[in-house]
Amino acid sequence: MRTISKVTTIAALATIAATSIAPTAALANTQKEKNNWRNIAIAAGALGVYGVAKHNTLMTVLGVAGAAYSAKKYEDDRKKESQWSSWRSRYHRSGQYHARYR
Repeated sequence: MRTISKVTTIAALATIAATSIAPTAALANTQKEKNNWRNIAIAAGALGVYGVAKHNTLMTVLGVAGAAYSAKKYEDDRKKESQWSSWRSRYHRSGQYHARYR
């Protein structure tokens, strides 16, 4: 019985720790994903330009479509990150909180 109680306690503490760290981890993950989408958009755009230079229609279409899709995903992640930081600054006190309302 004591073993089950210890396991339950450890599981509960792990759950609490994971949920308290999750918002910070989600923001870091968003930043990484945002940077990846930007880099993919740049690479796909370069592929499209290369396709134009080589008169290869398929490569051009794939490059432009990939760049457009990646740019949209980048913009979505950028907006999500902006909303998160806006929410965080509005509802969490920071060192600037009191200076703003004096």
